[in-house]
Amino acid sequence: MLNDHPKKYHELIGLMEQLGSKIPGTMEAFEKLHISGTADGVLHKKTKELIALGIAITVRCDGCIAFHVHDALKSGATPNEIVETIGVAVLMGGGPAVVYGCEALEALQQFSALSD
Repeated sequence: MLNDHPKKYHELIGLMEQLGSKIPGTMEAFEKLHISGTADGVLHKKTKELIALGIAITVRCDGCIAFHVHDALKSGATPNEIVETIGVAVLMGGGPAVVYGCEALEALQQFSALSD
């Protein structure tokens, strides 16, 4: 196992709460941006979470991968949709995206195991 993504997800929530106590305006604005940016519109929340996951893979953000795999599953994405999203990220990000795509696959397996 490269990372414990569920653990990372929960640790980051705690750290973001701590950061919010230090810079409340910034973190409140970020939370509103996240809520607004992923809300159902012409694109459904699930689609937006899959897009965010693809971006997270291509920019190589471990924490973002944990969050967006978790949130994509919570929004109704299937494992096959997540795997296809990894494929598009590899197309756009090349070799480094393969490595982070593996991270996303590992996160998918770990979060899926929790819901079994």
